[in-house]
Amino acid sequence: MDGGNETLTNFFLLGLFPELQHISILIICLLLVYFIALTGNAILILLIHVDTCLHTPMYFLLSHLSLIDLALISTTVPKMAINFFSGKKNISKVACGTQIFFFFALGGGECLLLTLMSYDRYVAICKPLRYPIIMNTSICLKMALVCWGGGALNALINTIYTMHFPFCGSREIHHFFCELPAILKLSCKDTSLYEMVVSVICIVFVLLPLGLIMASYMLIFLTVLHMNSPEGRRKALATCSSHMAVVSLYYMPAMIIYMTPRSSHTAEQDEILSVINTILTPMLNPLIYSLRNKEVLAGLRKVMIRRFILG
Repeated sequence: MDGGNETLTNFFLLGLFPELQHISILIICLLLVYFIALTGNAILILLIHVDTCLHTPMYFLLSHLSLIDLALISTTVPKMAINFFSGKKNISKVACGTQIFFFFALGGGECLLLTLMSYDRYVAICKPLRYPIIMNTSICLKMALVCWGGGALNALINTIYTMHFPFCGSREIHHFFCELPAILKLSCKDTSLYEMVVSVICIVFVLLPLGLIMASYMLIFLTVLHMNSPEGRRKALATCSSHMAVVSLYYMPAMIIYMTPRSSHTAEQDEILSVINTILTPMLNPLIYSLRNKEVLAGLRKVMIRRFILG
């Protein structure tokens, strides 16, 4: 009796591309990506913490980005791998709601943080003399608070709304984690009003931040064009272009999944977009934003020398 009741309250994650042959190879590759993302983000967080030369506003924000990425990828990949290798697909309603909460808290926080990071770069390049005044310690702490607080508010709204719907019939979620559109398909109640709420939330957390990021980098681009140093111009353009590439990889999948009609994309397409958004991007962020910077590499060398040569 209890087992039957538990079955009625559980969901079933069908996993990543359940009909794909040799799916185990893909899962192992994603676990490798997960390990690289964990290692890269953890190294960056520790390095920024121990190296006083990296105690600047830019690296303060980068440390929070790494923390969010580390938590975000850990929200989905471990459960996906456990379900695949154990052969079990079930996830309780509480666990599903918890996954939704952390996914939207971290995802919303990252959207806000990427916006503030672009503002930091705008001030550093376009207003360098005022940078120490504008980006002071107090402002940086407030920025971090806005990111975490805004993400938590976003998560509360989405989690409470999603999990209060009644679910009838099949409880099979065609995804590798409790992703909102996939869960809404299981509801036996009209969700059109909530989907309008989701669109409004996406405007606040996706479209508006993306617009501000593009505006920041456009102003940076115009400033860079007037630089006298060709080398400085080349470095600034290379940095901005790589940052915009990562931003596009993060925002574009989210826009397609949450802001386009569900009929316009299949479950398989949503899974591909989610892999890019929640697994590949957290791996790329530390590589693009930090681990190729001279300051970070110099700090890493100092730590390695102190640890392995000087003892």
